[in-house]
Amino acid sequence: MLSGIMATTQRIPVAILGATGTVGQKFIRLLEGHPLFQVHELVASPRNRGKRYLDAVHWHETVSMPDSVAEMVLKATDDPLESEVLFSGLDSSVADEAETAYASQGKLVISNAKNHRMDADVPLVIPEVNSDHLELLRVQKHTGGIITNSNCSTMFLAMALAPLHRRFGVTDVHVTTLQAVSGAGYPGVASMDILGNVVPYIADEEDKLETEAAKILGSLADQRIVPADFRVSAQCTRVPVADGHTEMVSLRFENKPDISEFKSVLREFTGPPQEHRLPSAPARPIHVLEQPDRPQPRADVYRENGMVTWVGRIRPCPVFDYRMVVLGHNTVRGAAGAAILNAEMAHALGYISQGLMR
Repeated sequence: MLSGIMATTQRIPVAILGATGTVGQKFIRLLEGHPLFQVHELVASPRNRGKRYLDAVHWHETVSMPDSVAEMVLKATDDPLESEVLFSGLDSSVADEAETAYASQGKLVISNAKNHRMDADVPLVIPEVNSDHLELLRVQKHTGGIITNSNCSTMFLAMALAPLHRRFGVTDVHVTTLQAVSGAGYPGVASMDILGNVVPYIADEEDKLETEAAKILGSLADQRIVPADFRVSAQCTRVPVADGHTEMVSLRFENKPDISEFKSVLREFTGPPQEHRLPSAPARPIHVLEQPDRPQPRADVYRENGMVTWVGRIRPCPVFDYRMVVLGHNTVRGAAGAAILNAEMAHALGYISQGLMR
């Protein structure tokens, strides 16, 4: 069982699992100069064990590789690690076994992978929405623990739903996603398949949207999660956009608000990350746009360091009550940035110090 101690001013050494991949690189970029965490170890596939990071990685980020990691020698997932806190960008094909093993060794794994999200004792966390679910760390079977962030498309849907559900009671959701190619990793979708095209299928994506949001917006009772009782119907597509998942959402409520209440609840929403002034937290997690043609990936997704959920085109729906357009940066707030914010929240609540205290 985990318990916290007072925070320390010394930065906490962390390891990045899957460091050569797209999410791993985003972790490295976002953690450079971080006030709480310092990249200490990099972990990749066994074929890259013993290589310098700069020799093993095909760097895709739009900024230069930090000097602090370039000369680091890569480890593999079966090598012992010194770090107690691990950020996982592992592919789902290897994440299950590796993350479980590390947690059993007393490590705290902050995971972007899908494998453990729906485990009954694993918190699936958006800190503004359900940071109290971190209490599940106390009942996990591991000597360490696993914290997960949601699927990238679920992230923005759940963020927008949270204040509305709490205030007005969401009963039914229909969502159609237009998901960026960066969500498929590198090299992603073949150019001949995506250019000038829409691909109306992303494996497992619709199921994630239809199940994860209910867990995130569920309530913690007797050390288990009682899922929220709304229904979600999802259709997911891949579109020729570099970054930014757009979602067309229609909602029905138990207590239908007027449109000004709808917008005010979204605009005014904040949570524990804002109260604690966490380093990666935006001042406002949801921004409502009034322009009739916004949000747009090109215009909006890189603003606010990619950590904001953008909502626009809020209007009546002839079938449900209201409809809206939701947008977010899939590899920042929808992936690495979400995991880092989860770690910051765990630190603020005392689950992380210089290591895990058991």
